[in-house]
Amino acid sequence: MATAAGWFDTARDGEDLVIAIGGRWTLEAAKSLDASLQRLLPAGARSARFDLAPLEELDTAGAWLIERTRLAFDAAGVPVTISGVHPEHAQLLDRVAEAGPPPPPMVRARKVPGVDFVAGVGEGAVAALRQGRDLLGFFGLVILTALGVIARPGRIRMVSAVSHLERVGLNAMPIVGLISFLVGVVLAYQGVDQLRQFGAEVFTVNLVGIAVLREMGILLTAIVVAGRSGSAFTAQIGTMKVNEEVDALRTLGLDPVEVLVLPRILALMIALPLLAFFADIMALLGGGLMLVVLIDATFPQMMQQMQDAVALSHLWVGLSKAPVFAFLIAMVGCFEGLRVSGSAESVGRLTTQSVVESIFLVIVVDAIFSILFSYMGV
Repeated sequence: MATAAGWFDTARDGEDLVIAIGGRWTLEAAKSLDASLQRLLPAGARSARFDLAPLEELDTAGAWLIERTRLAFDAAGVPVTISGVHPEHAQLLDRVAEAGPPPPPMVRARKVPGVDFVAGVGEGAVAALRQGRDLLGFFGLVILTALGVIARPGRIRMVSAVSHLERVGLNAMPIVGLISFLVGVVLAYQGVDQLRQFGAEVFTVNLVGIAVLREMGILLTAIVVAGRSGSAFTAQIGTMKVNEEVDALRTLGLDPVEVLVLPRILALMIALPLLAFFADIMALLGGGLMLVVLIDATFPQMMQQMQDAVALSHLWVGLSKAPVFAFLIAMVGCFEGLRVSGSAESVGRLTTQSVVESIFLVIVVDAIFSILFSYMGV
């Protein structure tokens, strides 16, 4: 049977079937040759021989057609021998024979309602447990490295820490201050609106003062820093992983945790308490100004009422959480950055993941602090 590029011819030699294969068995001829080969049958022969001496050109598609025909004959109980193979075709035929036939098509099982949902929940739970295990291991590595640096203070990279302190602290003041001011305004407005029903508008000062100093100031600051600085840590270190700079550090005998992680953690643990204090001041200022407008009182009167109603211990309760939140945000940001696998897509995905994980851990730890302080009567 001939085509524009390749052909084959059949003949009988006693009980043997001889198939001469010639021309160009390439991808261009594969469709026509395939249709003809599908109709080729052993026709009672006891054995078959493929004569490839006339073959002029062969590529992977043509080699697979020859191999598939040989397998079909073998399945029909007709052994096949191949002769006349040109040396330049022999290796390709051997590689195709080693690869074997393609796997059978997957048969999708009938969907059972709810199974995919349960499977997804299980996969998510396993992934979360693995992530928690890896993060806990990284926490231990950071602590051990930090203890080693503390034992040798000369290894502390103060220049890097001060540089990061400026980025995560000083440069974050405008956005932190603005958000805190507006949150103070909202708290004061909502407090007055609700307490007016009981004629107790003046106690909005207590509400704003305690809520800001104990919870809202530090929590909002931590969330803003997680989205701003934690994501920056992941993107910076992740980009270094993509550019193989982290591997270069290891080649030079430097520890990436000591060089990249510890300065960022130190800078954020210094910056976040200061940012939280600044956020408290701005939130109280916004709440005080709104109360002056809403309840017809002077600003000094509001400040005096707040001083009488809000103890200094509330400020220390809020600020005591800041170093813990800072450590968590910086650790998660650096951890996800070091997990980048060498592509821009990985950098973006893990940057988003670091922000989500940081905010989740901050809220969980804040809840633990609240329960602990309540139990202690603080």
